[in-house]
Amino acid sequence: MRPVAREAVRRRSGSLRPSRTVGSGAGSQLLSSRIAMSFTPYDWNQSIQTRMEYIEQRLRDGSPVVGLSIPEGVLLLSVHRTQRKAYELYDRIIFGAIGHQSDVEAIRNASLDFCHREGFQRSPDDVTAQRLVGSVLSPALKKAFGDPFTAPLIFRGLFAELGALPEQDALYTLGFDGEFRLEHGYSVVAGTLEAENRMLELLHASAGEARDRVSAIRLGLEAWAVGRIEAQRRGFADRRALGARLSEEEEEEGQEIRSVAEALRAEFSADERDAARLEVGLLERNTARESKFRLLRPEELEPVLAEYR
Repeated sequence: MRPVAREAVRRRSGSLRPSRTVGSGAGSQLLSSRIAMSFTPYDWNQSIQTRMEYIEQRLRDGSPVVGLSIPEGVLLLSVHRTQRKAYELYDRIIFGAIGHQSDVEAIRNASLDFCHREGFQRSPDDVTAQRLVGSVLSPALKKAFGDPFTAPLIFRGLFAELGALPEQDALYTLGFDGEFRLEHGYSVVAGTLEAENRMLELLHASAGEARDRVSAIRLGLEAWAVGRIEAQRRGFADRRALGARLSEEEEEEGQEIRSVAEALRAEFSADERDAARLEVGLLERNTARESKFRLLRPEELEPVLAEYR
């Protein structure tokens, strides 16, 4: 039978097998095109919704991060038990995040690579948080989130850039879908949108009073506790809505409405092996040291922590 006749037989039988022999590379491309043809816009929308719900559920238990601008510099505050939460990226840029630690590390390493390459090839003055977040990280996160055939990044980050004056400090929040926002004075990232809104309400009402380091740490810690409480409440509510069976201890914890002070005492008055650790990174505006970033020492945090022990 001639090749044309064989092709006609294939078409009549409804076979999608190609009429010529292809290599492994071309075959994989053909397979990908078939998958894409069978993936409708409805399927894409559904996959995006599923990915969003999955990521938000994973982020819910993350320890919030609070950024505050004060005359002394920029503070980045959080509470942790294992991994660090505040990192220096470049001379005037620091970073904190919630999410899977591997994804946080991937974002941190990509940020370090960009900042140092940009500083070497151009100028240190060209390394800005706006270029890092808006031109590099945001497009990459958006692409990863919209691709249904790759694992999404479970990440929400806070980037702070030190200015010459407090009003020139810039704080950027960056989400897992690539959306970012610029804020001044203060900013937060937390496990849920409701938790972030509650934290921002507290900071908006009190940020003007936190002009020195101790008062700023105290306010940041209170905002952290507000976000933590709200995220836990939302978690219990969602689990009940899904019909999940909770233990008696979980039911009591979910029904208990703790104040900020009670929540902080529960974190810091536990056994030393289980107690949380307050971490505060500071970008100092006026310092003789070559590096503007440092983590505050335990004795510098003790005046605030002593109130909750």
